[in-house]
Amino acid sequence: MQRFVVVGIVATAIHYAIYWVLQRYINVSIAYTIGYVVSFIANYCLSARFTFREKTTARNGAGFIGAHVCNYLLQITLLNLFLWLGLSRALAPFAVYAIAVPVNFVLVRFAFKKLKKK
Repeated sequence: MQRFVVVGIVATAIHYAIYWVLQRYINVSIAYTIGYVVSFIANYCLSARFTFREKTTARNGAGFIGAHVCNYLLQITLLNLFLWLGLSRALAPFAVYAIAVPVNFVLVRFAFKKLKKK
């Protein structure tokens, strides 16, 4: 669990830093998406090697992508909901992370652990 937390913090920091810079210049959803894609790549590599101590494979890569498609859709929906509710552009991602990170943990764990057994 500690390794997941470390990887999550790194990926979230990458995501937020990119979002924070870009949201000043482009649409918030696009800035969020670009940050998500960049952090996704780092997250996959770190999750495979450091968190789950596995090789990157097509099978766990597909599972990871599937988990993150669900996670991205949840996050972008929540981001726009929180912005609509009046949260600032700077704070809205933190409300999103509070909900999406635990959900993502379950999905990614499934992708690496359950799919490995098949």
